[in-house]
Amino acid sequence: MSETVRHITVTINRPAAQVYEFASNPENLPQWASGLAGSISRVDGEWVSESPMGKVKIRFAEKNGFGVLDHDVVLPNGTSIRNPMRVVPHKGGSEVVFTLFRQPGVTDKKFADDAAWVEKDLNRLKSVVEK
Repeated sequence: MSETVRHITVTINRPAAQVYEFASNPENLPQWASGLAGSISRVDGEWVSESPMGKVKIRFAEKNGFGVLDHDVVLPNGTSIRNPMRVVPHKGGSEVVFTLFRQPGVTDKKFADDAAWVEKDLNRLKSVVEK
């Protein structure tokens, strides 16, 4: 079964380690990830966020030296969506790459809207980190 996939990237004029340090801190999500976190808190050992999709649980990749920011989002109905994300060093700055997988039943318009939202959030991350 083939899924539609989009790799959405943004160049950030800061070292990859600095971008990773900021973006890997769940408490920073409300500053840049409007598609995921209006607010976020630790509840019974799990990260719980108020998002546009409702209350979701977010499970993050362990801190690592490779720039991996993968996270799973568990929707209110229990569906878990994997979100691969990386910070890659590039010419003294960094590239942030988010891989968006089209979920079953998602229309072309909804997939395009999701991609635009991710792009907007990555640009917000750029703005916040470059300040």
